[in-house]
Amino acid sequence: MKKVLGITLAGAVFATLPLMAGESKMDVAKMFEKECQGCHGPNHEGGVGSSLDPKVISKKNAYLLVDTIMGGRAGTAMPSFKDKMNKDDADKMVDYLLKYQGQQIKNLTIEDVAATHQVLQDRDALYKKYPKPADVKSVQDIVIFTERDASKVGFIDGTTNKVLSKHDSGFATHVTVVNKRIPRYVYNISRDGWVNMFDLNAPGQPIIAKIRVGSDSRGLACTPDGKYVMAGNYVPGGAILLDAMTLKPLKVYPTSSVIDMDGNLGTSRVASIADTPYGPYIAFALKDAGHVYIVDYSKPDFPIVGDIPGIGKILHDAFLNEGEEIGRYYMIASQGSDVVGIVDFKTKTLAGKVYTGPGSKPHPGQGSSWYSEKLAKQLHATVNMNLGQTTIWDNKWNVVKQVNTEGGGLFVGTNEKTPFVWADNVIGGESNYNKINLINKETLMVDRIIEADIDGTIKLINPDTHKVIKEWSAGVVKNAKGEAIIPRLLHAEPSDHGEHMYVSDWTGGRILVFNSKTGEYITKIEGLTTPTFTYSIEHRMEIPGA
Repeated sequence: MKKVLGITLAGAVFATLPLMAGESKMDVAKMFEKECQGCHGPNHEGGVGSSLDPKVISKKNAYLLVDTIMGGRAGTAMPSFKDKMNKDDADKMVDYLLKYQGQQIKNLTIEDVAATHQVLQDRDALYKKYPKPADVKSVQDIVIFTERDASKVGFIDGTTNKVLSKHDSGFATHVTVVNKRIPRYVYNISRDGWVNMFDLNAPGQPIIAKIRVGSDSRGLACTPDGKYVMAGNYVPGGAILLDAMTLKPLKVYPTSSVIDMDGNLGTSRVASIADTPYGPYIAFALKDAGHVYIVDYSKPDFPIVGDIPGIGKILHDAFLNEGEEIGRYYMIASQGSDVVGIVDFKTKTLAGKVYTGPGSKPHPGQGSSWYSEKLAKQLHATVNMNLGQTTIWDNKWNVVKQVNTEGGGLFVGTNEKTPFVWADNVIGGESNYNKINLINKETLMVDRIIEADIDGTIKLINPDTHKVIKEWSAGVVKNAKGEAIIPRLLHAEPSDHGEHMYVSDWTGGRILVFNSKTGEYITKIEGLTTPTFTYSIEHRMEIPGA
């Protein structure tokens, strides 16, 4: 077999007959890139989703593959595509997958990145003209939201819940980070590789600079000194260090030729990126290679000073510890090895592994770290994508509790003002993805459940008696056909100085606002398109690595 840059160009040997694509007019390669690549990999190698290599899927029944595309797969991140594809489209997709022969992965270069740099506003002029924010009392009042399918980033006054502005920001806009030293500047990365820099003091929070770092991207971090931003790519694989005041590229770290967990040479996507208050370091994870690199940005030429291998297969998102020695430990989820790896910035070694359970796929999102008065120790938590459980561990990297929840989730969050860890169940299927579990931070048990029903009611439920504590009318959510649909809740984020929690309703096009201390419903922010992530400036300034 021929290999190019470590990527096998595999010819397909079919165990099943090819399907007829019928009258499908779908551009199947573009559909795969838009909807499938993020989970299944740019060369179909697998990741969060399973491998779609022809050698693997040719052993499966092609008609069952079509059924999976159309109906999804319960208990996994695989959704139904019946609203985006018809049967002929799904046939065409399976035929494309069975015949796929791979592609050459382009190497990441600083010249290619630099050629895309754009200055849209005079940063110095805006800095002088608007020493204070024009639209809010303080930039720390602002909450950022992303509209996945509309490819937009927007800003909300978190004290009034008024939408201040929206901006086109690239396909499936993803992570947003705050410049902790100069919080008027925030940065966002889209899945098609655009990094945008916003000025929150200027009216309408304009984009003042942008640059394209790749064709498929995810991670982003800004150093605590406010000097540098690092972005991470799936394609071309690698990380890019940018000047935080201009977005001009300073250095690239290609990952087109690295050794994986099995000793094979190949390319790797870059997953999580995190800065730390512990030292002048940025960590970035090699998703397919199982490594974490540590960059020292205080030294000339920004060298890699740590290479921590053997963490696990399919590295994904991560978060840092709070409490004593805040930011010392970078806790990275390995979705192919059922673990969270603990990387120590001090020793630049793998301090331990937290085993999240057989067959689990940990996905902490922003993660949760808090001090338990009852146990007198720092605790940390992740949800798991494919299991209804939240895993909680201590600073000795021992699992303290597996808390049963309603279904697979993507995000777990908390802050000092709430007595709960808020765990979503957004991958748990229609019977569960309308619920948020509120786990008591002291008892480590589900204290109450928020449920948004198809009839428009929001309920606060006692998990032991299943009785409704309180309920409110928030309005029925309808699809394009005017049919009532089940709300899909995800990603709880503190707002209004920690007093409220924002929860995105993906299907409902709204953000639901709850009391952080009680879980009681307060209000809603409507008129959004698949709202996904929310980021409170104040909260993100306090969290290490966020």
